[in-house]
Amino acid sequence: MTLIVPGDAHHKPINHSSPPYSVESGLPAKAGETAVRRSVLASPPGKPLVSRPTPEIATNWDLVQYVAKRFGDKPCLGSRKVIKIHEETKMIKKVVDGKEQSVPKKWNYFELSPYSYISYKELEIQVRNYGSGLKSLGISLLEVYGSTSADWLTIALAAGSQSIPIATAYDTLGEEGLTHSLRETEATAVFTETSLIKSLIRPIKQAPNLKYVIYRAANPPLTPEDAAVFNEAHPNVTLISMDELYQKGIDAALPPTPPDREDTCCIMYTSGSTGTPKGVVLLHRNVIAAVAGVDGAIEGCVNEHDYLLTYLPLAHILEFVFEQACLFWGGTLGYGTVKTISDASVRNCRGDIVEFRPTVMVGVPAVWETVRKGIYAKVNASGVAVSSIFWTAYRAKNFMTHWRIPGSSVIDHTIFKKVKEATGGRLRIVMNGGASISKETQTFMNTVVCSMIHGYGLTETAAMCCLMSPHQLATGVVGAPTTSVEVKLVDVPENGYLSTNKPPQGEVWIRGDPVSKCYYRNEKETAEAYEDGWFKTGDVGEWTSSGHLRIIDRKKNLVKTLNGEYVALEKLETVYRSCAVVGNICVYADSNHAKPIAVIMPAEPAFLKFAKEKGFSGKEVGHLVHEKAIQKGVLDLLLDAAKKGGLSGTELLCGVVLTDEEWTPQNGFLTAAQKLQRKKIIDANHKQIEKVFKSNS
Repeated sequence: MTLIVPGDAHHKPINHSSPPYSVESGLPAKAGETAVRRSVLASPPGKPLVSRPTPEIATNWDLVQYVAKRFGDKPCLGSRKVIKIHEETKMIKKVVDGKEQSVPKKWNYFELSPYSYISYKELEIQVRNYGSGLKSLGISLLEVYGSTSADWLTIALAAGSQSIPIATAYDTLGEEGLTHSLRETEATAVFTETSLIKSLIRPIKQAPNLKYVIYRAANPPLTPEDAAVFNEAHPNVTLISMDELYQKGIDAALPPTPPDREDTCCIMYTSGSTGTPKGVVLLHRNVIAAVAGVDGAIEGCVNEHDYLLTYLPLAHILEFVFEQACLFWGGTLGYGTVKTISDASVRNCRGDIVEFRPTVMVGVPAVWETVRKGIYAKVNASGVAVSSIFWTAYRAKNFMTHWRIPGSSVIDHTIFKKVKEATGGRLRIVMNGGASISKETQTFMNTVVCSMIHGYGLTETAAMCCLMSPHQLATGVVGAPTTSVEVKLVDVPENGYLSTNKPPQGEVWIRGDPVSKCYYRNEKETAEAYEDGWFKTGDVGEWTSSGHLRIIDRKKNLVKTLNGEYVALEKLETVYRSCAVVGNICVYADSNHAKPIAVIMPAEPAFLKFAKEKGFSGKEVGHLVHEKAIQKGVLDLLLDAAKKGGLSGTELLCGVVLTDEEWTPQNGFLTAAQKLQRKKIIDANHKQIEKVFKSNS
């Protein structure tokens, strides 16, 4: 059987593999473990796994040369310039110390230029010249500290061309994490942007090896006053603009110093949701094998005719590997930001997604939940007739898709046309990574927007474990192992997750060329996480009958309640997050209480609509979160979601805490990878949590 993924005529039909999508490798299973499994798309059992996307590519410098030769003048990287920042102040109502007050709040809206592009040939030229500039300065390790941009990727590839390792730091890492990274790696230079130079002043005091700060021109520009403040604080550290570095490279004209595949490509720091961020050592071999794994898993469904919107943090392994895979495919990358992705956050221009019109897009659950809830709100606000037509069409397409009845494209081109236009009009595939997503949201995206695939991996495995092929669509699973790794499940007897269960369950262990060997200068953590080439993920999974992996728990987020039963916090959050009024959610449980509660950041449009239906019209979110009737109503909605999600009695919430404080990486409630900073959220809402527990005891 052959399938064509919806899209343009350039995407050719390819063979569709039927279940099972993974097979046993042929090695006998050890006691307390499942047999080792690998993708059916990988080389036959007993043979080496895929380690290169093509024989010519062993390092990311090889990758740059390969794609420049193959794709030449084709558009490669696209960026937009900030023309103006519009600042708007609005008065909002908040309850402070029990009294309602009106307080001012400022919002920034961006006015942006259209996209401009450099070609694959131009990328290679830039990489050579920036690399020459870095080599001329005698840099031995480059810390990359900034937001995602074409310059970020280019400077990282330039370092690779001269065998200079990079270390990554999220632009929202915080002073403590940044100081730790600079001190531990003994970086001799930092690449950053003008808006972050002030935040470097204190951490650099503990980085005695640092000689240069290279900055990209970003809004706002570096003023002479800011430069003077920095120079006064650090007279031995030289500020260099990217333009100056480029000219140094041209003047020096130093040839590349090609790395070996066993050389360090990157020390990537985890986002630090628990404890001090750990530096994962990724060799060129690891990164290129990851690119090979992605390429093998998607079965040719992405190629040089695709447009890929890139906006997730490049300091996150998913984006780092994904962008290099896009280069291998010859796609066009368009850079955006979370702040400018939609029309709502810009002025006098279109948001990134509508302006760029991607065909492929990667996101985390929070992004897709926001998309789904935004569509819900618009449909339900369009009147009974429009809403009825939309949901009738939704159910009809679901039925036709399930039974493989042809003709659903008619529904796409009529009923769902406006929804698709809101994402640029040509989106074919979206990928969810970073965390689990509810079946409801995945089904909605598949039906209304485009095919949604899942991926699962970690920094320590160069983002590799599983990736769902667009020809293997299924809900509630993360797909089969990629073609560059193999996977086994190891018993977690204390929680009843056993390889002898039906289906087989256990902790997910991963092995293959993408898997790193160690944490940087951290023997203790390395010894705990790595064993005989395997990385122990800490995630609990199970194999489905089709050979897909399902992630069902996290060992560290299993909490024993008062009645002695365990609840899995991330599992509960995935189910409860599907509720329309939930913008984000943090579930909390402990051994002193029988049931969990949830701290919720509301999804404002749906939350205000719900409040209006409850008789609280015209009230601000800051007031509504304190209303007991609203809290009770939200709890009822969540319990309905729990019932639909099949949660058991001990997994049902006993209460909720609503907060009007936004959770962002900037204020520390989320990591840069959009994961919850549980301790900070719980600490900030401790009094309210105790109050809810007390009222329900």
